[in-house]
Amino acid sequence: MRKLVVALAATAVCLAPRPARAQAPTAEEIARWQRQAANVTITRDDWGIAHVRGKTDADAVFGMEYAQAEDDFNRVETNYLIALGRMAEAEGESAIWQDLRARLYMDPDTLKAMYRRSPEWLRKLMDAFADGLNYYLYTHPQVKPKAITRFEPWMALSFTEGSIGGDIERIDLGALAAFYGTDADAAKAASSSSRDGDGFPPEPSGSNGFAIAPKNTLDHHALLFINPHTSFYFRSELQMTSDEGLDAYGAVTWGQFFIYQGFNRTAGWMHTSSGVDNIDEFLETPVKKGDRMYYRYGNKLLPMATRTITVRYRTDHGMETRTLTAYFTQHGPIVRKEGDRWVSYAMMFKPIEALTQSYTRTKARNLAEFMKIMELHTNSSNNTIFADAEGNIAYFHSNYIPRRDTAFDWTKPVDGSNPATAYHGVLSIDETPNSINPSVGWVYNSNNWPWSASGPDSPRRTDYPRYVESGSWETARGYHALEVLTGRKDFTMISLTAAAFDSHLPAFATMVPALLKAYDAAPASDPLKEKLAKQIAVLRQWDYRWGINSIATSLAVFWGTDLMRRIGREARAADMSFERYVAERAAPADLLQSLAAASDRLTADFGHWQTPWGDINRFQRWNDDIEPHFDDAKFSIPVPFTSAIWGSLASFGARPYANTKKWYGTSGNSFVAVVEFGDSVRARAVTAGGENGDPASPHFNDQAERYATGNLRVVYFYPSQLEGHTERTYHPGS
Repeated sequence: MRKLVVALAATAVCLAPRPARAQAPTAEEIARWQRQAANVTITRDDWGIAHVRGKTDADAVFGMEYAQAEDDFNRVETNYLIALGRMAEAEGESAIWQDLRARLYMDPDTLKAMYRRSPEWLRKLMDAFADGLNYYLYTHPQVKPKAITRFEPWMALSFTEGSIGGDIERIDLGALAAFYGTDADAAKAASSSSRDGDGFPPEPSGSNGFAIAPKNTLDHHALLFINPHTSFYFRSELQMTSDEGLDAYGAVTWGQFFIYQGFNRTAGWMHTSSGVDNIDEFLETPVKKGDRMYYRYGNKLLPMATRTITVRYRTDHGMETRTLTAYFTQHGPIVRKEGDRWVSYAMMFKPIEALTQSYTRTKARNLAEFMKIMELHTNSSNNTIFADAEGNIAYFHSNYIPRRDTAFDWTKPVDGSNPATAYHGVLSIDETPNSINPSVGWVYNSNNWPWSASGPDSPRRTDYPRYVESGSWETARGYHALEVLTGRKDFTMISLTAAAFDSHLPAFATMVPALLKAYDAAPASDPLKEKLAKQIAVLRQWDYRWGINSIATSLAVFWGTDLMRRIGREARAADMSFERYVAERAAPADLLQSLAAASDRLTADFGHWQTPWGDINRFQRWNDDIEPHFDDAKFSIPVPFTSAIWGSLASFGARPYANTKKWYGTSGNSFVAVVEFGDSVRARAVTAGGENGDPASPHFNDQAERYATGNLRVVYFYPSQLEGHTERTYHPGS
C-alpha cells in the first residue's frame, strides 16, 4: 500500500513557462470596479504608507487590496500561490509536495461552497477583495502574474489567519512525498524543505507583545507594544477606514483584508506564536476490501474518503500535471506512514469562522467586545496580547484547544481506532490559561509558556491539562521580559520602547561564567590557555549587552553559534534549555574549543577576532526577491541587536551566505509599534526597510536607519495628523 498514485500525467499544455497574462475583464466588470473605486480614497503619507478610506467596509477592502498590490503584487500573489497549493505553477516540480500539502485542505470546490454559504456581509468583503486585486491588474497591464491571472472571492477563505508558518506547515513534506510518491520524490521533498545546511541554528519563531495597565504608566493610559518576529517584508503597514465604523491601523499580511496586528481608536491586539499542543496525529489501521480502503474505529470498519488532486507544475517546455489520490479519515488527511499504520493529521479547519474572527476583531472597541468575538475559537496558532482605552489589559492563550482525554500523550500520535481519543469540543476561554487585568499591571508573551505571562499573577501550570502548552522551560527572552517589566510604575511610550530594545543578553549571562570557570581551571600547559587569554579578558569585562562597537558581542555570538553546533543535540536530548545545559553540563573542553574555533572564524573572515559587532551584523536591502540575496560590496548598515536565541527582545536573525562574510538579517523585528490609549490613540511605528517593494521607490529602504536604531516614527492615525505629511491622494485606478 506504499504507492497511492493513481496517475502520473506528463501532459504538456499550451502555457509556456513565462509570466501569465491577466484575464481580460468584461465591460460590466470594469464599470463595477470603477464605480467602487470612486467610493475609495487612498492617501499616501510621507513614508509611502496607505491610509485607505471607503464609504463601506467593502469599499475599504477594495482599496486596501489595490494599495497592497501597488506596493508589492509579487508578495500578494505568492501568498495565495502558497495558500491555494499552486506554487508549482510558478516554481516547477520542486513545489509539488508543498502544493499537495495545501490542497489536502484547500480544495477549490470546498472553498467555493463555503463562500456561497457565508453570511452576506462577509461575501461582500470577499467580493471586494477579489475586485480590488483584479482592478489593479486591469489598470497595470505591465504587471505579469506568475500564475494567478484572476482572483476569485472564495480564494480569501484559503488564507484566513495571517500567521507565518501556519498549522499546515507542520506536515513533513518528505514523509508526505514518501507516502504518496516514490523514494526519489521523498528525497527531493525533504531536500527542498530543509535549510541550506549551513550549520546555523534556526532562528526562534514568533514575536514579543507587552501590555501595560494605567496603574503602571506615567500618564495613566494603557500601553501596547507590538513586535512581531517574522521574515522581513512579510506584511505591509496600512490603515483602513470606513463610514461603517472601521478604523484600524497596523500590519497586514500581504493579500489579506484585515489588520492582523494593530489597533483601532480604542483597542489594540498583538499575536505571538503559541506553544499550545493543539495539532494531533492519529494512528489509523488501514484495511483493504476489494477496491476500497477502510480504517478501524472501535469495533467498526469505516470507509476512507478519497479525493483526486491534480497539481500543475511549470517545466521548461510548458505546464505538466501530476494527479494523486489523497485519503482521509474522520480525523483528517493521511500524511505519512508509521510502521504498518497510516497517520492522519488533525488541525483546526474553519475558514468561514476564522475569517470572521480575524476581520471582526479589528472593530472591537473594548475587552468585552473582543472576548465576545473570541467565542468563535478560531485563532489557533497564536497567543494574543490586548489593551484598550478603558484600561483593560489581557494575555490570551491559544483560542483553539480541543478538549481531550489527559490519559493520552498528545505530543505523540495516538491510536485513532480508540474512541477514547475523540475530541470533546474545545476549551472555553475560562478553561484556558489566560491572564486578564492582573494586579501586577502588565502582561507579556515572547513565545514562551503562559506560566510567567503576568509574573506573580500568572496562570498556574497545575490548574490546566498538560496539552495546553508544550514548552518545557522558560526562554531567555522570557527571562529578559520579566527583567524589564518587573517593578516599573513609570512607563511611557518612549520608555516601553526602550525596554523592548534593552540590550541585555540573558543567555550569555548564564553561559559565559561557565566558560570563564573552564578557562580558569585549565592547566597552564594547555595551549588554549595562551591562545585564548585576550579573548577571555574581553569576555570577563563584558556586561552582557549588545552594541555595534562591542567586540565581546561578536566573540560571544560566534562562540555560542559554534557551541550550539557541537552540543546542541545533547541539550535537546536532555530536555534542557541550551543556556542552562551549557552552564550546568557542558564539558569544559567543548567550551574552550568552541571559543578557539570562534576566534579562528572571526580572524579568517574579518582579519582579526577583535571585530566590532556592527561590522559583522548588517541590514541590507537592494532587491525584493522572496529569497533575498546579499553582497558585501553593496551598501548595508550596522544592526546592534542579535538573534533572539541569546535572549535579545529586539530580534535580528542573521547569518553569512555563500558569497558573503558579513551576516545579513532576514527575520526578526519586522513591523514594530507602540500604542497609547487615552482620550485619543497615539502610536509610533517602524517597518523593516520600507513600505514599497520596488527598489526604485523612495519608500523601498527609507526606514532602514530607524529600524536598526529602534527610532520609531510618529503614526498618522487621524486625518489631522496627515496634514503636511501627505504625498498624494487618489482613487484606485486614477
